[in-house]
Amino acid sequence: MPYPSDHERDRPWVMRTYAGHSSAAASNELYRRNLAKGQTGLSVAFDLPTQTGYDPDHQLSRGEVGKVGVPVSHIGDMRRLFDGIPLAEANTSMTINAPAMWLLALYVSVAREQAETEGRDVDEVLAKLTGTTQNDIIKEYLSRGTYIFPPGPSLRLITDMIAWTVHHVPKWNPINICSYHLQEAGATPTQEVAYALCTAIAVLDAVRDSGQVDPADMGKVVARISFFVNAGVRFVEEMSKMRAFTALWDEITRDRYGVTDPKARRLRYGVQVNSLGLTEAQPENNVQRIVLEMLAVSLSRGARARAIQLPAWNEALGLPRPWDQQWALRMQQVLAFETDLLEYEDIFDGSHVIQAKVDEIMAGAREEIARVQDVGGAVAAVESGYMKSQLVGSLAEYRRGMENGERVLVGVNKFATTEPSPLQAEGAKAIETIDPAVEKDAVAALEEWRGRRDSDAVERSLATLKETARTSANLFEATVDCARAGVTTGEWSGALREVFGEYRAPTGVSATAAGGGDPGIERVRARVRATEAELGERLRILVGKPGLDGHSNGAEQVAVRARDVGFEVVYQGIRLTPEQITAAAVQEGVHVVGLSVLSGSHLEVVPHVVDGLRAAGAGDVPVIVGGIIPPDDAALLTERGIARVFTPKDYELTDIMDGIVSLIRERHGLS
Repeated sequence: MPYPSDHERDRPWVMRTYAGHSSAAASNELYRRNLAKGQTGLSVAFDLPTQTGYDPDHQLSRGEVGKVGVPVSHIGDMRRLFDGIPLAEANTSMTINAPAMWLLALYVSVAREQAETEGRDVDEVLAKLTGTTQNDIIKEYLSRGTYIFPPGPSLRLITDMIAWTVHHVPKWNPINICSYHLQEAGATPTQEVAYALCTAIAVLDAVRDSGQVDPADMGKVVARISFFVNAGVRFVEEMSKMRAFTALWDEITRDRYGVTDPKARRLRYGVQVNSLGLTEAQPENNVQRIVLEMLAVSLSRGARARAIQLPAWNEALGLPRPWDQQWALRMQQVLAFETDLLEYEDIFDGSHVIQAKVDEIMAGAREEIARVQDVGGAVAAVESGYMKSQLVGSLAEYRRGMENGERVLVGVNKFATTEPSPLQAEGAKAIETIDPAVEKDAVAALEEWRGRRDSDAVERSLATLKETARTSANLFEATVDCARAGVTTGEWSGALREVFGEYRAPTGVSATAAGGGDPGIERVRARVRATEAELGERLRILVGKPGLDGHSNGAEQVAVRARDVGFEVVYQGIRLTPEQITAAAVQEGVHVVGLSVLSGSHLEVVPHVVDGLRAAGAGDVPVIVGGIIPPDDAALLTERGIARVFTPKDYELTDIMDGIVSLIRERHGLS
């Protein structure tokens, strides 16, 4: 979005809603409807198999297809997703990271087809494409978990993609450096700014050192780097954070990369306000939270977001309905078109209070950036586990503050009495649900696609991709050839897995300090010791993340608290099959299995663990599950043998641990 001169009324930001589910056809219908309501940009949510490079028929895709986004397996799906939407006129954000090159290649290929069909010049159409691929792999290792390859090859994919887009799609933002998920993982404002800028430094250094971009064109590269940030409810602090972010980005790009054009150095960022800060308890309070968080990134003109997408009030309950997304869009439109916000220059310039907070965040961020650079930069800080352990520790402190009441969450740990909500009245469909047939249909469609494509062309393009990956050549054109030949998402990722290998990032759990001195923790710790004495062995808990859900923050905090109260913790990280979890539970002789699922696949993957334990002769080991689980689903899980179901309203981790001890004692016949 272009910036106005100082004396013009500011242009509204690009207004988006994060959307996509079930199928390309269903999502296309949703996009058209949202655009008709005045939405000015698209934000594509892909399902977890697509995000992690699997086709719908892969074992790990079970229960995940179409749940948290749209499945896109090949160019046919991409054609259907944007049917009737001219890509040369669209502004499209795609939340995709490890396979970002692949999804952009599909998008570019569809844009080429649209140009050829209309008899337009292909290069001219590509030059008009605007939008963003998220493509920030560093934060995937730290927080969101949809990585595939090791850091080195992942950074190469990003570098090749940036170099190709600068030359061929000059208006596209090939990376959206994403501090959003860092805040969800526990980052303080200082850490959020510092770690995002460390990622930017790693990416820009890699592009500069690759030799694919002329040094004189580094300004073009910098101008196409965008950021995606989080805005929490402490909106004065959040707004100060963005002013600090803006100043530090200008400083780094000027001094480290020699960019002289002030316009190229502007911090271009989009926002989604804090989804994980939304509550299941009294969810109507989420409306005012969202509005306050939106103000954090819109009040200060000099640090105003150029694209905003808002979550819906009921995202802590499940998938929002179209009406809920419309409500979120109308919040933006009221602020932009009914208020006088856009008519003034920056209303905080000259405020000594704001400047003091900005200076504090900038000073702290500079110190943390220096620490990361001292250990070798962002990639080295990921591989060593330094950044991850810092985030896990910060989130542990945040949760302790919430549990002891120092951090107030209205309707959760204070002011919890409530009247019945008409928004959740009996009989009202509070969330969107995905038909279980979606996955079956996607698998059948994939089989049909494979049956009618040119298999020889597919094999040739994949062979070329692997051959190119073994060299230092740019991978984008080889990826485009795969897209046009009809290669699938899983096949493209699988070919690169053969060359690059796969990766499991450090969990950060073992390096996090225990929370000593808490009377509640001490009481549960005494119960753990007493139970161990009666059983004659250490109490062991396995914390598992089945399926493709990579949002591991909750699981990590459960693991940290379980260790705090004295459990021996088995936690192997994300993306495990039910069979792997079952095998680990039996091998380690655990007393309880705790599963974390936030992607909506709980009804499919969790019962498989229960069945696996029974088949292995360990049916007496209780299984508990936590996640975004509607009440009806919780009842079904209980019927299937799940011992306890926890949802976001169950925020007292120490109480949960106490309940787990009671559950173990009950299963072993102890009073």
